[in-house]
Parts: sequence; C-alpha cells; structure tokens
Amino acid sequence: MNSNPADKPASVTPLASPGAAVFLKLAPLTLAVFIAFLTIGLQLPVLPLHLQDALGMHATMVGVVVGAQFAAALLSRSWAGNQADLHGAKRAVVKGFIAAAISGLIYLASLVLLEWPTLSVLVLLAGRVMLALGESLVVTGTMSWGIALVGPQHGGKVMAWLGIAIYAAMACGAPLGVAVSHMYGFAGICLVSLAIALLALAVIAGLRPVAPSASRRTPFYKVLGAVWQPGLGLALSSVGFGVITAFIALLFAARGWGDSSLAFTSFGLAFIIARLLFAHLPDRIGGARVALVCVLIEALGQLLIWRANASALAYAGAALTGFGYSLAFPGFGVEAMRRAPPQTRGLAMGAYVAFLDLSLGVTSPLAGALASQVGVQGVYLAGAVLVGLSTLVALHLMRSPGEGT
Repeated sequence: MNSNPADKPASVTPLASPGAAVFLKLAPLTLAVFIAFLTIGLQLPVLPLHLQDALGMHATMVGVVVGAQFAAALLSRSWAGNQADLHGAKRAVVKGFIAAAISGLIYLASLVLLEWPTLSVLVLLAGRVMLALGESLVVTGTMSWGIALVGPQHGGKVMAWLGIAIYAAMACGAPLGVAVSHMYGFAGICLVSLAIALLALAVIAGLRPVAPSASRRTPFYKVLGAVWQPGLGLALSSVGFGVITAFIALLFAARGWGDSSLAFTSFGLAFIIARLLFAHLPDRIGGARVALVCVLIEALGQLLIWRANASALAYAGAALTGFGYSLAFPGFGVEAMRRAPPQTRGLAMGAYVAFLDLSLGVTSPLAGALASQVGVQGVYLAGAVLVGLSTLVALHLMRSPGEGT
C-alpha cells in the first residue's frame, strides 16, 4: 500500500500547496518532535551557567560538556539509521524518547554530588550521552518516517517542517528553562525534562508505523561516501549554531547584558519564519543554490554578534544566524538525498546529520579553548569565517548535481 501513492504521478492529491498537504501528514510527528526538543531548549541557557556557577567549571570544560552530546550523537548515527531502516522508524523514535527521559533522571542524580564537582560533571556527561542517543534516534527516525509518508520528492519539506518543530521548541524552551531555573533551580530543569520526554512518548504511541525500508544492514561507509560533500557543507554551516548554543549565555553574562534567553528565542523565531516562507525552495530550485544564499546570511549574523556592543545587536545577530542556518540544513540535505540509494534513506539521513554532530562536537570544546584565550566574543569571528567557507561547498555542489535516485 505504501508504495502506490509515491509511484503515481502527483496529480490531484498531494502537494500543490507547499505546506498544507505535507504538513497534515507530518503534523503528529511535528508535534511529538516539538515536545521532545523542549527538553534541549530548556537546558540551552541554564546548563552552561550551572557548570560555571554551581560547579566552578571554566569555559573549556563548559564546551566539553555541551559538546559531549553532539560527539555521542555522531557515534550513534549509524546505529540509529540502521534501527530505522531495519526495524521501522516508529520503534527508533520510541526508543529515542525513552532515552531522553532517562537522561533527565541522570541529570537529577548529578545534583546529589554537588559537593564533589568533578564527579557531578561526570554524571552530567553521562546524561548528555544518554540524551544524545535519544536525539539521534528521534531525528533519524522522524526524518525517515516523514519521507516514507510523503515521498522523497518532498524530502526538503520534511526536513523543513521537522526542523521548525525542533527550533520552535528551542525558542520556547529557552525562556521556559530560565523561568523554571529561577523558581526551582537545576533540579526543576531535570524533572521538567523527564516529564516532557514522557509526554512526547505518549503522543507518538498511537501513531501508525511505516514498514522498514531495508532487509539487511548497510555498511555506514557506503552511504557516507555518497553524502560527504553536502555533509561537509552542513558541518561548516552548523558552526554558527554551535557557538550560539554553547556560548551566548556566557557572552551575555560577561557583558552584563542580563538574560540570554531572548537570543535563543530570536534565533528560533527567525529560523521558523525562514522555513515557513521558503521551505519549498530547496525542492523547487535546488538545495545547493538555496544553501549558498543562506550561509552568507548566517555568516553576517555571526559578524554582527562579534561586533555587538549592546544586547539588541546580539539579538539581531542571533536572528540572522537562525534565518540563514534555517534553510542551509534542508538545502544541503536535498543534495545528500539525491546522492544516496533510496533503500538506505534512514541511514543516509543518519550519515548526513552525523556531520552536524561532528561540527557541534568539535566546535564546542575548540571554541571554549579559544574563548579562554581571547574572550567569548572572539568565537563569533571564528564562526563567521567557518560558516563562510561552506559557500565553497555549495558552489561545488551546483557544478556537480546529484545523479538522482
């Protein structure tokens, strides 16, 4: 049954409107992803300050702890992609939400060890690793699930809508996390994170699964070879997101600008607006062309934060970064899908997103070391340079389009 609609020419059914019909099919997945990623949004403005103030850690260690999630997600992408392809996307997503709930319990356990900061940080690291496993399964599984529902010709829209859910959750979660932290401390963050993950699991429980797309495990390196070029573009363009995630709270604290949660909200709202207005463009005019324009906007946002002498300019820089990064991800992602075999779609998405993990896992500790030497604001100049390099990847992809699968 699943193959027939995708095989027929898209006549009257589908997707004349860029958002409506696709979104109706993706709405339950989008809601579940939004709920689940509130967990990450809650922690963005709170975790770096908890490490610095409650545990006495310096910027380099903050970068290590924040980056540990992305490093662990990188190592789990192959496993998560094969889980979705071999056992079905729904099973992968359910496992992901359970892992996210467990991470909240591990975070809570770290508070028992506050008198032993090193031990507390190690437990936090374990929680970050568990959250990474959950995030890896949820992202890979929902992308594979969504593409199976609406067809690979609308893969850019799948990435766009699910991305809206992810970054809307971060935009809403950041001020919520600050409020929860003010009222209940880091223990409140841990408990709310646990409750949110369980709520997402309840939302997904009644959804109908799609059939597995593969009957045997595909070696990761085979898919990696097909997607590494757009993956490199994603890795470079993700640096801007990474330095905002790890260091914007510390920048605001260092400058005395007060609450940093509005910077996350600015990033998230601009990200969402870009996708609402332009989500159809990667499928329509080509992913590389869209990515080229968007990474230039993102690099401009990083430069604005670097030169900011007031919080308003930092908010504007975060918004430009979010707007540009918004369509860089599906832009390079459409190019990755064109180069990967269709029966390995879950693994291909896992391999592609692994470049995001690699970028964020490396960016956080390196930027932390740089911040320790030149100050937090200097990491945004480095971010602008690296994001700018992704234009070279986009230009190369425009000259060598995918073969189509």
